[in-house]
Amino acid sequence: MKLLHIDSSVLGPHSVSRQVSAAIVDRLRQATPSLAVTYRDLTQTPLAHLSGSHLAVAQGAPAPAELGPDLAASAAALDEFLAADVVVIGAPMYNFTIPSQLKAWIDRVLVAGKTFSYGANGPQGLAGGKRVIVAISRGGYYGAGSPAAALEHLETYLRGVFGFMGITNPEFIIADGIQVGPEHREKSIASALQAATSLRAA
Repeated sequence: MKLLHIDSSVLGPHSVSRQVSAAIVDRLRQATPSLAVTYRDLTQTPLAHLSGSHLAVAQGAPAPAELGPDLAASAAALDEFLAADVVVIGAPMYNFTIPSQLKAWIDRVLVAGKTFSYGANGPQGLAGGKRVIVAISRGGYYGAGSPAAALEHLETYLRGVFGFMGITNPEFIIADGIQVGPEHREKSIASALQAATSLRAA
């Protein structure tokens, strides 16, 4: 079994989402010692954001020589995702949505003919056999019914993206309110780590 572990926080060792995503991977490793893990840190090795040249090449235009390394990185990211049985993502909320580094990765794996297709009945996801677990950290409270719920564009966006690829039941472990105060932060992290260690094995 293959697991792809993605982190996107810019905070390094101070990151809550990294702490929780690592706990998730540890839990799954303990349950399946033979698990093969591939790790991608989107801040240490970022993918470029899409440009007009990328889209032209995707439509069949010749690839400029200078775009070669970036296209190779893009193909590697897609291959990692396609090969994975389980995907674990650390996703902090930045300004009400995902980090731009994570968006750049999504743009490389949300690919027509690879992870979704268009047919007579509309779009169809092609990656439905994967298990996706997302560790979310948010500075405030954005859950359903909260005053700021309308500003939540991280979990809702990722549900939409993975659903489009056929992954209709992504799992979320959320640490909310980590900037509200030390007590809230400590309690939220403890709860998220407990949830990580209680994940079903498979």
